[in-house]
Amino acid sequence: MNKLWIDLARRGGVELSDEQHAKLTRYLDLLLQANQRMNLTRITERGAAEVQHVGDALTVLRFLPKDECRIADIGTGGGVPGIPLAIARPDAFLLLIESTKKKAAFLIEAVEALGLKNVSVSEWRAEDVARGNGRETFDVAVARAVATMDWLAEWCLPLVKKGGKMLAMKGKKVAEELPAAKKAIQLAGGGEVIVHPIDLPGTEHHVIVEIPKIARSDPKLPRAATAAKGRPLS
Repeated sequence: MNKLWIDLARRGGVELSDEQHAKLTRYLDLLLQANQRMNLTRITERGAAEVQHVGDALTVLRFLPKDECRIADIGTGGGVPGIPLAIARPDAFLLLIESTKKKAAFLIEAVEALGLKNVSVSEWRAEDVARGNGRETFDVAVARAVATMDWLAEWCLPLVKKGGKMLAMKGKKVAEELPAAKKAIQLAGGGEVIVHPIDLPGTEHHVIVEIPKIARSDPKLPRAATAAKGRPLS
């Protein structure tokens, strides 16, 4: 069994079973195999993927509610962090949001192959989910390597109910991004930002940005993609 996965899961209060470990391994098999047919990840070496995909996803565990919860993974791509989190936390429901059709098709196949009953896949854009039935229904919205913080706040926080949180997996540029995100965070109902340094072998400047949802989001947010026209809130 992968010692790093075990250690990271334990920090999040999870003891991985043999079956869960096998599913994490199988997920990487599926991801790397599919990556030969489509662009799902730039990390193609197995050892690196074990750390930077599964290991990275498991760092999120300690910031999740301890009880049953609903989690939205925005722009999940090949399923990170959502699929590893769903494997490690079978009591949590995960919605994987991925509007690229080929990637969404892979996610559906992977979820079925892994037998994950606690996962659904949405081919909608995050804005559309947040402007529809998914609005303010999640305990947590998480995103990795999707966009700058101003966009993430606008997309993620309207999905989260009051008392929940958004978690953004970011790198060293986050210090530059946060001042520009202040307005979006406020309008979307976010509270004081907490930046958690993350210790993951082989990575530097790795952080998880936690923003609590303290108020209802402005009804105008998130803007539809056609209305935003690539311009972040300022």
